[in-house]
Amino acid sequence: MPYTEPTSLAIVACPGGESFANEVITHLKHMYKHRFTLKNDVVSKRYELTKEELVQQINLQNDLQTSDLCIRGATDRYRPPVFKVNARFTYFANGEVKTELLDTVRGKDVFIFQDVENHEVLSLNGGANKVRMTVNDHVMSLLVTIDAVRIAGAEKITLVVPAYPYARQHKRKGREGLTASLLGHIYEMQGVNRIITLDLHSREIVNAFSSANLDNLHASYQIIRELGKIVDITGKTEDLVIVSPDTGAIDRNKFYASGLKLPLAMIYKERDYSIVTQDAHSTNIKSVKLLGDVKGKVAFLADDMLGTGGTLLKAMGFLKEQGATKVICAISLPFFTGNAIEEFDEAYKNGLFYRIIGTNAVYHEELLKREWYISTDVSGLFANVITRIHYNQSLSELLDNRNIIEKVLKNANPEQKIEDKSSN
Repeated sequence: MPYTEPTSLAIVACPGGESFANEVITHLKHMYKHRFTLKNDVVSKRYELTKEELVQQINLQNDLQTSDLCIRGATDRYRPPVFKVNARFTYFANGEVKTELLDTVRGKDVFIFQDVENHEVLSLNGGANKVRMTVNDHVMSLLVTIDAVRIAGAEKITLVVPAYPYARQHKRKGREGLTASLLGHIYEMQGVNRIITLDLHSREIVNAFSSANLDNLHASYQIIRELGKIVDITGKTEDLVIVSPDTGAIDRNKFYASGLKLPLAMIYKERDYSIVTQDAHSTNIKSVKLLGDVKGKVAFLADDMLGTGGTLLKAMGFLKEQGATKVICAISLPFFTGNAIEEFDEAYKNGLFYRIIGTNAVYHEELLKREWYISTDVSGLFANVITRIHYNQSLSELLDNRNIIEKVLKNANPEQKIEDKSSN
């Protein structure tokens, strides 16, 4: 496993996914440097070489293996890999997009990053144009980039799309298309080998693929880590109850309840599906009931995505009416579309909730300015998954992180640690 140049791992960042890609690359650089240092320590002792001699040997081997005459950089120092592929993205006046790769990707394992929910103003055409792209713009930009990478001769293509586009169109109820499945087929036809996403809206989407693999990551560990900073997750000083905001999120919240060993409640909502919501105020919920008890307790809710936020706002208000002392929410994909941020500002002033924990998988500058919003970093998780995929290692520990959560809980509970030591 090479830790220095040359490496066959390459990252292409679409305009929307560049911010998240840069954060993942930062982690990759630290990981590679750390692993190289560990290997240097062990191997130099084993073969009775100085660390400087071993570095020179490694650089010599890399220089001999490269197709170029030699690799740029010193011969006696660590050479950090360059992961990012330089690319030029052109946005035409009629809305068409074009991707040009400025570096070679022939024979490489390419990871293409895209954040389809990035609605910030992006700099395109070398900074000449400022464009705010829609989901459809981002999807088209992704497809054009996949095509450019495929034609350029990449050996493998992996998509890194934390927010899988059209994930809510995953099952047919009438004369409508299965757009989530349609995009999956398009990706496969374009030669995509793998897709990495975060908290997929429905497991049914996994079945849409015939040849590509889909890895669905979870931000539960990162969310629990942040939750432990603002509330006692051990339940020693304050009562904490996990509340599923609806029946669709019951499995996700059951995971938190079982992992943290806390009671689970659920909000049942009667909906009128003839109403299509346009903002946080217009909701199709007709009546709400609570299965469980939150009176005098801190209520914690977790969901995969937040759009206009109308459903969550009503749920938080309902829990406060039922006597919850604090309401804390965790959202893996914080879209906050339309005027959702302003609506949550108002709800926070009225005391409907205490904090909302979201991930940095969706780029949203305005959210980071809010007192009530906590951003948790999942770029390290993605970096770990990418290196394991690239070097054909197991993902089991990262896909099911119950063991990691258990360790977090023990660290937050000193009494538990004492009991464990006495039992050994």
